[in-house]
Amino acid sequence: MSIIIQFKIMKLTNIPSFLIGLRFAISPLLLIDALDGSISRWFLFGYIIAVISDIFDGIIARYLKVSTVKLRQADSWADICLYLCVAISVWIIYPQIIIDFQIPLFLAILAQLILFTISLIKFQKFPSFHTYTAKLWGISLLIATVALFGFDYAPTISLAIALCLINSFEEILMTLLLPEWRCDLLSLFHI
Repeated sequence: MSIIIQFKIMKLTNIPSFLIGLRFAISPLLLIDALDGSISRWFLFGYIIAVISDIFDGIIARYLKVSTVKLRQADSWADICLYLCVAISVWIIYPQIIIDFQIPLFLAILAQLILFTISLIKFQKFPSFHTYTAKLWGISLLIATVALFGFDYAPTISLAIALCLINSFEEILMTLLLPEWRCDLLSLFHI
């Protein structure tokens, strides 16, 4: 294989890492945009770009056959970073929403913390399953975030919280049942 072809292939294989890095880079910019208590048009644009990067990093990595455990874990951390920045932005701009949904939000956060704790105790690693329920939860977060920041419409948050709880319970069961840590398990039925 010629050096030019090898270089082009090497560049292509970096696309998933670039997309994950892009999500890491966009996340704090969303929070910075919200710090003054309002957002610019850039906020939703940046958020949607981050979500698109999340969708395509895994698809491209699998297509290029460069999907590794390290890459999938980085993808999970980028997701956590993104949604933590979005959650803090909600707190800054829509504090009443946090108050209105405080009990369901507390339960969702608690479920995620239980999942992380069980995984850390059992495997000394955070979970990185990328389940179907996680994908549904991600879609519901997209809808809820666009509805809230784009249209001041909060009821879709209930669906996102419900799907978070469903995903958390599924992944807790998966973590308890697995004899060793694994990533990219699509559901409880794929164990």
